[in-house]
Amino acid sequence: MPNAAPIAVVLAAGKGTRMGGDLPKVLFEAAGKPLVGWVLDALAAAGVHDRIVVVGYRAEMVEQALAGTAGVSFALQREQRGTGDAVAAAADAIRGRLADEPSDSRRPVVIVCGDSPMLRPESVTGLLGEFAARGASCLLGTAVTDDPSGLGRIVRDARGRFTRIVEQKDATPEERGIREVNMSTYVFEARDLLRALADLRPDNAAGEYYITDCPGMLLAAGKVVDAIPCLDASETLSVNTPEQLAAVAAALKNRNPKGKVGA
Repeated sequence: MPNAAPIAVVLAAGKGTRMGGDLPKVLFEAAGKPLVGWVLDALAAAGVHDRIVVVGYRAEMVEQALAGTAGVSFALQREQRGTGDAVAAAADAIRGRLADEPSDSRRPVVIVCGDSPMLRPESVTGLLGEFAARGASCLLGTAVTDDPSGLGRIVRDARGRFTRIVEQKDATPEERGIREVNMSTYVFEARDLLRALADLRPDNAAGEYYITDCPGMLLAAGKVVDAIPCLDASETLSVNTPEQLAAVAAALKNRNPKGKVGA
């Protein structure tokens, strides 16, 4: 059964407490466009036009900013209970899109962060291509970087197969030396994602639901799960502070001198 058209879930519910002010983080501008605008454009350029934006903090502002954007709909995360909870907020919308499809259809769901404006269309298309070729349940888009500080590390076995994601705070000294990092960029098979979300538990110190637990759950269930280093190191640039916003804005201008996505 061929893959159906992909859906994207864009996580855009956070406040961004270190940014200052009351503006939702995804609405801060870089190189003349809100952070989430860069992400939505990259998805569209990769052929992902059905995009569900998960909103939360000052949801009405995000919805108003994106009103009229073709192919964009919204799902509300009522409480900030982790990335898994944020994706679960879009579960009903995903389920609705599957309602009229055969039970053996494969619908890719791309999950990305709305504050990752360095996302490139070719990274998304590469991940989707590998997803289709491998008949995967879940693929993680990863990057190899010289500075993995603060990012989750991709742990592989002796044969190079993905085994798990380990967060820096939980990593051993050896694991902290791993340069392949989780970029919070995923493609899941829709039905497998919904099953994993239903089984998520907040079994961690923060009491939150983590989307990073879902790949391991599917792997344990015998599904095809892998990590693909298809993202460029530049895509590891994140925005959590005004200083990082300035750095990302400069990088976007260098990458897109004429304002074209993927240029």
